Amino acid sequence: MIKRLKEDIQTVFSKDPAARSIFEVIFCYPGLHTIWLHRIAHFFWKHKFLFIGRFLSHISRWVTGIEIHPGAKIGRRFFIDHGMGIVIGETAEIGDDVLMYQGVVLGGTTLKKKKRHPTLGNNVVVGAGAIVLGAINIGTGARIGAGSVVIHDVPPESTVFGVPGRIGRGFSAKEIKILEHGKLPDPIADAVRFVVKQQAELEERIKKLESLEGITIEIDKYFDKKREIIEELSSTLGDYFEGAGI
Repeated sequence: MIKRLKEDIQTVFSKDPAARSIFEVIFCYPGLHTIWLHRIAHFFWKHKFLFIGRFLSHISRWVTGIEIHPGAKIGRRFFIDHGMGIVIGETAEIGDDVLMYQGVVLGGTTLKKKKRHPTLGNNVVVGAGAIVLGAINIGTGARIGAGSVVIHDVPPESTVFGVPGRIGRGFSAKEIKILEHGKLPDPIADAVRFVVKQQAELEERIKKLESLEGITIEIDKYFDKKREIIEELSSTLGDYFEGAGI
C-alpha cells in the first residue's frame, strides 16, 4: 500500500512541472485525492457494497470536482492534471500511465446495462475538454487533442483532433509524444487556404490568357472584399494565407 502511494506521488512529479514539494502534492492535488478515494470506492463496488462505493464517489466528486463512477477500472500511474469537470463512466477502463486534463468526459452512448464506455490503452493522453463516447478502444500511446469529440476506435500511437475526431498527420515524433495542444492542425483553415490559393492561381492564368488574346476587362469588383477577408483571416490564423496571391 505504501509503495503504491509513493508511486502515485512520484507520478505527479514526473507529469506536472508545477509540483514543488511532497506536501504540496499530498494536500493540493485534487487529481491525486480522487484517485485515492476511487480505489476505496472501487473496492466496495467490487465486493457488492454498491451504496457505499457510490456514496464515496459522490463525496469525492463534491470535494474534488471530478466524477469517477466506482465501477470504472483504472490502471497504475494515472494522473489527472487540474481535473475539474472530468466525468468517467461506470464501464470505462483506463490503462497504465494515462494522462488526462480537465473537462474530459468518458461517456456512454446506450441505456443498456452493458459495456458502454471507452477503453483507454496504456500511455494515452487526453487533452482538456475532450469527449470520448461509447464502447470504443483508444489504442496504446494515442493522443487526443483538446476539445476533440471521439466516437470511433483510435489506432495505437495516433493523434486525434477535431469534431468529430480525425486522425492527425504532420506531427513530429516529439510533438506527438508531448501533445503540443497549441500546435494541433486546423483542417478547416487548411481547406480554406487551399481554395484561396487555387483561386489566385486560376486568376493569374486567366489574366495571362487574356493578355495573349488582347482582351481587357474591368478590375475584379470583388478584389477589395477578398483582400479584406484574407487580411482578417491572416490576423487570426498566422501564416495560413501567406502567398495567396493577393
